[in-house]
Amino acid sequence: MLTAGGNTVTVKDILDAIQSPESTPADFAALPLPESYRAITVHKDETEMFAGLATRDKDPRKSIHLDEVPLPELGPGEALVAVMASSVNYNSVWTSIFEPLSTFGFLE
Repeated sequence: MLTAGGNTVTVKDILDAIQSPESTPADFAALPLPESYRAITVHKDETEMFAGLATRDKDPRKSIHLDEVPLPELGPGEALVAVMASSVNYNSVWTSIFEPLSTFGFLE
């Protein structure tokens, strides 16, 4: 369940709109957007947590967090995509053990 400006939107509401043959672009545009959502994150203040450990000894479960994060504002030329499912992949694991370099350095 997601809350958007006081309105409650469920993932089922979004899925129903996607699966309905009667849905129009206006129906999708009218779906309220959530103010936040759950996401898997890594934290900048933990980039040194595996210092001195061999790669094989770094446990991604220690640095991956499930957090509530705000819906980002869209910039020019950007689009909002509803991700209905995801998984931890190869790049997620590298990011979570901060190898070969921490991704935070590229964001500054």
